[in-house]
Amino acid sequence: MSGLSKYQAEHFLWDVSGTVATLTLNRPNKKNPLTFESYAELRELFQNLRTDKDIKAVVLTGAGGNFCAGGDVFEIIEPLTKRDPEGQLEFTRMTGAVVQAMRECPQPIVAAVDGICAGAGACLAMASDIRLATTAAKTAFLFVRVGLAGCDMGACAMLPRIIGQGRASEWLFTGRMINALEAEKSGFYNRLVGEGDILSEAQALAETLASGPTQAHAMTKRMLNEEWDMGLNQAIEAEAVAQAECMQTKDFTRAFEAFAKRETPVFKGD
Repeated sequence: MSGLSKYQAEHFLWDVSGTVATLTLNRPNKKNPLTFESYAELRELFQNLRTDKDIKAVVLTGAGGNFCAGGDVFEIIEPLTKRDPEGQLEFTRMTGAVVQAMRECPQPIVAAVDGICAGAGACLAMASDIRLATTAAKTAFLFVRVGLAGCDMGACAMLPRIIGQGRASEWLFTGRMINALEAEKSGFYNRLVGEGDILSEAQALAETLASGPTQAHAMTKRMLNEEWDMGLNQAIEAEAVAQAECMQTKDFTRAFEAFAKRETPVFKGD
């Protein structure tokens, strides 16, 4: 896959405006569930974003007033009940690879959540860097309700870091539906916006991020990931090395020169 600015998606909508891409899960009649094929395409797309130089930020959303209802019951859940253990593991590794690819691509990902955000859909929102939601958003990590564990697509690792161990435990054990206000107060959503404004708000935020220092944003995302496994002293040293690397960029020099002239810096990503 190359030329992601002109990429033609098969299983969702992909639109690029300037340096911001908007990925829209697009099965609105069924609340945008995922299929084997859409999982695979999402994985490949986010993996290829690692080397894309034109796209600076991504908005992830859903069509028709819902974000994503998770895996399609009859196109994923039913076939999985008939797969052998090897086939089931192949699937769970693929879904986990989507989250890995989202976390490893350098572009900030802004989730714009409206309506249902459940199961794998909640994990896609979780794997995004920033989450905006409407007051109509309903979020559930509902794996337990289909007889599965809450440890899906990295949820047991990531969700406690976002909302805390106690809240994450309750959400994952019960699978209950969380309303927008509770999810925002818990820290899952960064902020709530009006239903008609969710996409424009998310795209405006993504454009702000895209206009910033590309390499510095990529470094921030990288260190947010890598420092999970570090002690404090190791993290401080890793950040020293990372920040010194950012000081070698032309954007760093541009920022100083603009500051000295009392101008707004124009970042070019180099």
